[in-house]
Amino acid sequence: MDSIIEIQRQTHEEIERLEQALYTLLSRPNTDHARNLQNEHKASQILDRISARKLTLNNLYEDEDARKKELEAISSTGNQNDLSEFYTRLVKVQEHYNKYPDAIPVGFDLEIAAFLDEPGQEDQDFEEEDPVALLFSGEEGYGKYLDLYANHIAYTNLKNIGKRPGYLQYLDILLEAQSAPVHSDLPKETRFTKEFETYIKNLHSYLQSFAKKTQPLVDLDVRHQEATADFDRRWEAHEISGWEDVDPKARSNGNESTGIWCGACQKYYSKQTVYDAHLTSKKHIKAVAKQANSGEPSANPNGPTPHDVPHTSQSSAKIRIRNSAYYTHLTTELLVSLVPTLNETKSNVERRFSLTAREREQELLDQAKPPPPPPAATEGAAEDEEEEERIYNPLKLPLGWDGKPIPYWLYKLHGLGVEYRCEICSDHVYMGRKNFDRHFQESRHAFGMRALGLPNTKHFHEITRIEDALALAEKLKQEGRHEIFEQETMEELEDDEGNVYNRKTYDDLKKQGLI
Repeated sequence: MDSIIEIQRQTHEEIERLEQALYTLLSRPNTDHARNLQNEHKASQILDRISARKLTLNNLYEDEDARKKELEAISSTGNQNDLSEFYTRLVKVQEHYNKYPDAIPVGFDLEIAAFLDEPGQEDQDFEEEDPVALLFSGEEGYGKYLDLYANHIAYTNLKNIGKRPGYLQYLDILLEAQSAPVHSDLPKETRFTKEFETYIKNLHSYLQSFAKKTQPLVDLDVRHQEATADFDRRWEAHEISGWEDVDPKARSNGNESTGIWCGACQKYYSKQTVYDAHLTSKKHIKAVAKQANSGEPSANPNGPTPHDVPHTSQSSAKIRIRNSAYYTHLTTELLVSLVPTLNETKSNVERRFSLTAREREQELLDQAKPPPPPPAATEGAAEDEEEEERIYNPLKLPLGWDGKPIPYWLYKLHGLGVEYRCEICSDHVYMGRKNFDRHFQESRHAFGMRALGLPNTKHFHEITRIEDALALAEKLKQEGRHEIFEQETMEELEDDEGNVYNRKTYDDLKKQGLI
């Protein structure tokens, strides 16, 4: 067993080498999103190891008795010639290395190499599966987007929420958390139910899990504790808006305490006829028999009294309402920090809606490909050559087919410096007349027209404002068949002798055999 002083020295060395590895890892340039997220997860693991080793080192320094005993054993205190313990340990070390001459302590070196993506020669023949990619679903796109489809379905199944929103509208509802607590617009009879408590708890659990996976270097536990303390303070001071004036006695399991109470079924009935009809049901008869065997009081057919509502139901209702308010507060805090990701998710959903089936399949195949491996140390010379051949493009001209900037005269000829803005495409800017003309047949413009409920036909070519498009559609709707007649009269045809007629005259002459 190594001495306590040697263990302290080894621990100091490991902490220093881990700090150097952390600096090397974080100083690398961020090539792409996947590589950056992998580096952050590895940096988080290194920080955990540093914390564990510092805790061990602190415990060793606090053990004064063991340190004093060790110093007395290897020193010559009291007798300058008594170094027997020192030489005994030296002989053991020499015998060990004579017995195992090829033994090299490489365990910690391999751990450092794994963090820095420096596999040994024997590990280069196979490719390991990316552990970070296994943390995310396909919809999350390696942590770029949120997968809220299950939460959207749970939200639409809530009662009294009005019109059921689509997925894009649901994302807009969550984005409103920047200005007000999430779902503060829902009525109290919805937010006080057990279904809402389950929904908001699951939403908070998913957002917290996603934040931990995408922000491994952020101490989310401290944020959670601060948000909890803030909620407790504001709840005790009755500063949480939307949850005040709660009367637990007026509710039982989320139902209004109005109507006729059945003690056997533990349920309210809104009308006397409904209450009388359920008295003959098998469920009520079984409940009455169970109540009689247990010795509980029978049902009260004259309606509920304040004593009919069990105290446990009042307590559970109060706890449920507080839990709903608590998770709503925490979910709002998380949504505010995830606003950029929510915006990216919304843009991605809109983009995918405009893709064809083949384009979606190709996108899934591209996402299934593993991220590019990190550059090896032996490729340093190639990187230097690429830096020397870096293209000088101060005017930020478009690149041609050869990967180099096009000539400036060609840039001016095609008018690529002129901006064309299209309101139908969400105010997207197109550089150059050619790109602007082409975009009317592309998916972005077609998606915008479908969102307005208009067909993307040639009538709407050159129309970029939503107001103009709607006005033109109304005009075409009013003209009706007049446009078809005008098309027949305005179309011109030429006979073999070069005479020009409109479409209707040409058809009449052809029927008479004059042409």
